Amino acid sequence: MAAPNLKNPTTITGMTTSVGIGTTAITGILTNLSGSNKVLKINSIFCANVAVPDSTADISISILRNGTDRHLARTIVVPADATQIISSKDTYFYLEEGVGIRARASTADAFEVIIGYEDIS
Repeated sequence: MAAPNLKNPTTITGMTTSVGIGTTAITGILTNLSGSNKVLKINSIFCANVAVPDSTADISISILRNGTDRHLARTIVVPADATQIISSKDTYFYLEEGVGIRARASTADAFEVIIGYEDIS
């Protein structure tokens, strides 16, 4: 595992990923694979409640490292047709190699999660 030197990276690529949370089971939404030689700078995480029919639901977002989840947000109630900002550019953080972001929703098919990040190598 060789994370890049953040002072002099070779490349920085802006990325956006989106995932529909189709289950109430914990779901991986973004992973920096072991041996990637990258670090991912997470700039924003948005969770939109798209439940049909409209209903309030809750979502938890966690970081998985070495088999253990640590929560960024836990059981956040999001009203119908609303979006919750979990993290913004003011609260950015890094995903090192072998670390991932996961989500768990109280209702299947209730959430879409959007993550804006920089892929740094």
